[in-house]
Order: sequence, then structure tokens, then C-alpha cells
Amino acid sequence: MSADLGDLGRFAEPSLLILVSLSAGPNHGYAIMEDVEAFGGSRIGPGTLYAALARLEARGLIEALPPEDRRRPYRLTGLGATTLRAQLEGLAGFARTGLRRLEGSRLA
Repeated sequence: MSADLGDLGRFAEPSLLILVSLSAGPNHGYAIMEDVEAFGGSRIGPGTLYAALARLEARGLIEALPPEDRRRPYRLTGLGATTLRAQLEGLAGFARTGLRRLEGSRLA
């Protein structure tokens, strides 16, 4: 994976949350915000959401679908799914290492 694919940009957390949301299937902005709040426990504001959607689309990680009743749904691309998988696997390895180190420390 090239360096630019691994870099989700300045707002890596919102971008990652959006990609995870879209991994369940296409959705529009407001539904993405609600989904992220439900599974991620944090709210993404509209400005942050639409800026991240534009960056993700420009990088080819998501694509806009034809509008449905004034709403524009987005979906994950093949490249987006590959990038998301790599990011999540990296985070899983990081979490396993951190948990293993905590278990072995006197602080846990």
C-alpha cells in the first residue's frame, strides 16, 4: 500500500468512522452521522462530515451515487474497502500490542 492510501488526511478519525459506516452499505450524509454516533459514540458535525466525504471521494475511497429525494448517497469503492481493511488491521495490531504490554506491566 502506498503512503498516500494509508494517510486518511488531517481528520483521520472522522474519515475512518465514515468508511466503517459505509462498509455496511451506501448511505447519505445525515444517516452516516447518525450511524457514526450509534456505533462510534461521537458526533461528526456536518462541516466535518462533508469535508471528509469530499476528501474520501477525491482519493477514490468512496463514490457518490445518483441523488435520491434531495439526498446524495455515497458508497465504499473497492479501493476504499482495501484501504479500510488495512487501516483496521493496523489498528487491531496496535491494540493487541498495547493490551499485551498493559497486562505485563505493574500498572494494570
